[in-house]
Amino acid sequence: MAHIPVLLTEALDALAVRPDGVYVDGTFGRGGHSRGLLARLGANGRLIALDRDPSAIAAGQAITDERFTLVHARFAELADVLDELDVTAVDGVLLDIGVSSPQLDDAERGMSFRQDAPLDMRMDTSRGETVAQWLARADEADIREVIRDYGEERFASAIAKAIVAARSERPVDTTNQLAQIVASAVRTREAGQHPATRSFQALRIFINKELEELSLVLPQALAVLKPAGRLAVICFHSLEDRIVKRFMADQANPPQPPRGLPLRADQLPRPTMTLIARIRAGSEEVAANPRARSATLRVAEKVA
Repeated sequence: MAHIPVLLTEALDALAVRPDGVYVDGTFGRGGHSRGLLARLGANGRLIALDRDPSAIAAGQAITDERFTLVHARFAELADVLDELDVTAVDGVLLDIGVSSPQLDDAERGMSFRQDAPLDMRMDTSRGETVAQWLARADEADIREVIRDYGEERFASAIAKAIVAARSERPVDTTNQLAQIVASAVRTREAGQHPATRSFQALRIFINKELEELSLVLPQALAVLKPAGRLAVICFHSLEDRIVKRFMADQANPPQPPRGLPLRADQLPRPTMTLIARIRAGSEEVAANPRARSATLRVAEKVA
């Protein structure tokens, strides 16, 4: 299945791309947003893209544009990557958070319960622990907490017990095994949703430290933006969107000290960002690409 970038035009418009600007695509994926950015840049523009997935890096080799640099790194390593490239400031940062369609569609990645495969779920298959390895050693309380907190799963306790019971008989190391274990423990589920949806999502978010990575990259992006530079973030999950929303809101409306403190006006916290937009996919895009249904694009501009 061909990868369709979500909210492509909206994200590019929101970044207000300058032809001679320097931009960062922190989540290259299969390059849909990067190609769109390059199309709007002039001869003197520059695009730096990051991705933690070796498959994405391999796919990116097809782009031979001299204005383009692709780096194998987590987006939480943004500041270090730019430092190594001697880039001190950029005009815009784009982040498309979460799992990509190619990662879901590749059965061997183990991110989907729709095909049987090794229970991996790592975005960077070159390092780190797989979900199967973690489930083999984690205690029941930790499994319950991950599924509850990252999947917002109300049957987390029953699922954790079922996993621990199953692994006492044989390792839980394939997607079909896990899906069947979860299905046996989930009593009811929303119409049209597989019983294992929330658990698979939770384990993927946890094993890739997705929420922690997002929390780390946002202040780095703000720090590297030029005045009037823009940060655009696309989220597909409420937990991710909440982090982005709070960060942007805190920067636009910093907490003020209690009334009555003897502070001058120039000593009061000042906004570092201006909120620009919150955009959802339109009905035409959702019809063409159902994954866009849950997408939210938030945009903020660094205060000049």
